[in-house]
Amino acid sequence: MGSIDAALKPRLRLRTPKEYAGWVLSILVGIGILTSVLTNPNFKWGVVAQYFTHESILRGLMLTIFLTVASMTLGTLLGLGLAIMRSSHVKPVSIAANIYITLFRGTPVLVQLIFWFNISALYPNLSIGIPFTNIGTAIDMNALMAPITAALVGLTLNEAAYMAEIIRGGFSSVGKGQIEAADSLGMSSGTRMRKVIIPQAMPSIIPATGNQVIGMFKGTSLVSVLGVAELLQSAQLIYARTYETIPLLLVACLWYLVMTLLLSYPQSKLEQKYSRTSSRLPRKAKKVVVLTEPEEGNLR
Repeated sequence: MGSIDAALKPRLRLRTPKEYAGWVLSILVGIGILTSVLTNPNFKWGVVAQYFTHESILRGLMLTIFLTVASMTLGTLLGLGLAIMRSSHVKPVSIAANIYITLFRGTPVLVQLIFWFNISALYPNLSIGIPFTNIGTAIDMNALMAPITAALVGLTLNEAAYMAEIIRGGFSSVGKGQIEAADSLGMSSGTRMRKVIIPQAMPSIIPATGNQVIGMFKGTSLVSVLGVAELLQSAQLIYARTYETIPLLLVACLWYLVMTLLLSYPQSKLEQKYSRTSSRLPRKAKKVVVLTEPEEGNLR
């Protein structure tokens, strides 16, 4: 029998009495809280079950998912452009991207949503055309900035600032030697970005982007102040009529929790796949047997 590599041996950790005591205390506290929640009649779980699959709630959920997907997609594309601009050696381009990121990261997203919804107070009519000519058209901003449009614009522009920093951090994780090697091969800046920098930056970008998707899904609740009938606003419209405030808020919370759990699973898989710091060792080592008989081969 040959010796087994020490790195393949499973790690054993002895549990202390404090750990067992912690488990017992946590279980007792959890049972107490769960019993209180389930037996308290003020929660009105029957009303929660009644409205959980209500047509208005499901329509609001679909709108919430649409805002999440659209804002993340557009925000990621715009954030990629901002990250490239921020990394540019052309100072005016880099400064412009830096100002954009600082402005949208430094102000609350709720304030931004209200600002874009009321943008028509600054520009009632926006003219688009060819400068110094009569060729152009005027756009009525009151008609253009409907609540859903303002919500989509506000969430997208805010998310772009955060995605730009995530992508720029991914770019910074690429070693300078890789960039110098690309330059020595005569690659243009665009080819270097597509072939060298972006592929190697993805392990740092993707896990953080998963967190942003979950944050965006919950952050869409802010657009309820604009009158957008997303999940929270749909629940508010119902309890304004039925006065069942707590049960309807529980319905919204449960849907946010369910969707967050559904989004967390692919996020964890992506983190396992792309994380550079994850352990490479197997969780359970297989038994390795070395045969010394020459006719049996080397290793089974």
